[in-house]
Amino acid sequence: MGLLGGSFNPAHEGHRQVAAQARRHLRLDQVWLLVSPGNPLKPQAGMAPLTQRLASARAIADGRRVVASAIETQLGTRYTLDTLRLLRRRFPRVRFVWLMGADNLLGLPRWRGWRRMARLLPFAVHPRPAYNHRALAGLAARRLRSARVAAAAAPVLATMPPPAWVFLPVAQHALSASALRAAAPQPRPLSPEHPAITIRHETIAPPSAPSRKRARARPRAAPALLDQLQSLIVASLDEDKAEAIVSLDLNGRAVFADRMIIATGLADRQISAMAAHLEEKLHAAGVKRVQIEGAGGSDWVLIDAGDIIVHLFKPDARLLYGLEKMWGPDLDEPSLDEPDSGAGEAR
Repeated sequence: MGLLGGSFNPAHEGHRQVAAQARRHLRLDQVWLLVSPGNPLKPQAGMAPLTQRLASARAIADGRRVVASAIETQLGTRYTLDTLRLLRRRFPRVRFVWLMGADNLLGLPRWRGWRRMARLLPFAVHPRPAYNHRALAGLAARRLRSARVAAAAAPVLATMPPPAWVFLPVAQHALSASALRAAAPQPRPLSPEHPAITIRHETIAPPSAPSRKRARARPRAAPALLDQLQSLIVASLDEDKAEAIVSLDLNGRAVFADRMIIATGLADRQISAMAAHLEEKLHAAGVKRVQIEGAGGSDWVLIDAGDIIVHLFKPDARLLYGLEKMWGPDLDEPSLDEPDSGAGEAR
């Protein structure tokens, strides 16, 4: 059983994706969405009532493979450590795995008894944009370095004696509950050099009745405008001798972008140069809010240009993460009820 705790204020497509990825890669029978009555590390201002947050979690669950629960209100626990202890006592025959995002791994030393938590259950960390490298270099990851297992061992993580943890090489989801609550439009017009290109800045209003369908709904830029921005990016990468450039249309597949471009660089210097040159050209074109993660010797550099996400890999890292297989047009995300062959994990 996977345990995904949080405020779910509100629950959204990112939570559903994490649950689906965890079930697939960790070979879990079920994932429980543990809706917290109150997070001691979060302010109560802006926190929706528990009943509303639980309803939003149930809207993204199927009630069988993914189950939303407010069991902490019955257990009377406030801290995760106490919750995990009581769950192990109540369900002694269940093998639990704690699920968290890279943002929580980074902040884990702030949790009460976090070292004891690591000795109670194995845990899996899902990547989160802007947090991955800091989390893996943070205090918790350093202290638990010897307990980290290879991603290829993820399918048997639940059977491992703690402490044991894995960083899952899965697709990242940029949507957050904070973004859902913010709803602050920030248009980003381009310069006169590219007058026909306009970039949408995604704004998602907090839904009154959260649902999977509503979480996926999002305004899309016109395909012709996206084609122009995509051509600008591909041309920049091609000038820097990038290899195996692939462009993917994410329409109907993701809420965080409309297109994804993947390319390979053979050396750190080449990848850093590709990222720097692309950022310059995007800024010159008027795309001012460009975020780069992983620069400076990383095997994987991500450039977020708003409507288009660019991934620059070294060859081995590209093969390991297999984003083309995850997001390619011929492979939909696997059903929660249908096991896969495990070929991805084996590779």
